[in-house]
Amino acid sequence: MQGQSQQQAYDRGITIFSPDGRLYQVEYAREAVKRGTASVGIRAADGVVLAADKRARSPLMEPESIEKLHKADDHVGVASAGHVADARQLIDFARRQAQVNRLRYGEAIGIETLTKTITDHIQQYTQIGGARPFGVALIVGGVEDGDPRLFETDPSGTPYEWQALSIGSNRSDLRDYLEAEYEPDISTDEAVALALDTLAETTDEGMEPDGVGVATITVDDEQYREVPADELETILADHDLLAEPDDESDADDAGDVE
Repeated sequence: MQGQSQQQAYDRGITIFSPDGRLYQVEYAREAVKRGTASVGIRAADGVVLAADKRARSPLMEPESIEKLHKADDHVGVASAGHVADARQLIDFARRQAQVNRLRYGEAIGIETLTKTITDHIQQYTQIGGARPFGVALIVGGVEDGDPRLFETDPSGTPYEWQALSIGSNRSDLRDYLEAEYEPDISTDEAVALALDTLAETTDEGMEPDGVGVATITVDDEQYREVPADELETILADHDLLAEPDDESDADDAGDVE
């Protein structure tokens, strides 16, 4: 009986390490991320591409209301997987930090600096009693001093830099696909196609333009740009990824996890 009560203490208390050095609430937050639909980030030679599965759980849902891609600053984009409300809080925090940097120093914030500022904020919620960790992972991508940069944030508050990565459901399978297909010298256009090919691995059906989101930041203009639906439809058709007209999406009902 005593052992069970100790286990519950490790399980419920975010500030308590288990005897084997684990924080269970952080691990549960990672499980929440795995329940979210997939997002992909790819660093190309001339920019960064972010892509996200935005399939609606119901045909009555407006596609524009599914928030998976976000503009943090002119030169920074963020893709999320996990609890939507948690993602919104971190995106708002990132936007404030980006604006504070512009006001204070008169220049755009660095991608690595912004990512580490976000993860420092996340980490605080792994050691404060009465609060829970953020149940979301982010892909932070952009251009810094002419160089494309791509980072991941973890619910533990740890930043990682990647050439290409996936977060959310089926992460391992998508990462294996990226490891097999990714080349460091690909162009942004090729990275868009690779990102869509990667997301297509999560479904046996084709993809709808409204069911996927793609954003790019290129070295040429260092501006965040979301690819419009009509352009996505052309790209999907060119790569034989477009769903047939009679196909129906079967996105899992994951509650408030996207």
